[in-house]
Amino acid sequence: MRRLALHLGYELVWPSETSRIPLVDQVREACADAVITPSPDHLGIMTLHALMCFADVETVAPRLSFARWPGEPKL
Repeated sequence: MRRLALHLGYELVWPSETSRIPLVDQVREACADAVITPSPDHLGIMTLHALMCFADVETVAPRLSFARWPGEPKL
């Protein structure tokens, strides 16, 4: 994931501790541009859809990109 983040020009940021706050809320609060995950299996389809409202989603294996939904506000 570090290599992919560097290749795509993103700074990799890890949460300081394990959180019970849903991933989508963490991404929105951090104003993250992208979420990088080892594989699509790490996200449920509803989580992927919700994430794409706020950020691009990149997966390492298989190498996939899911672009942020067009026209959605970035809060």
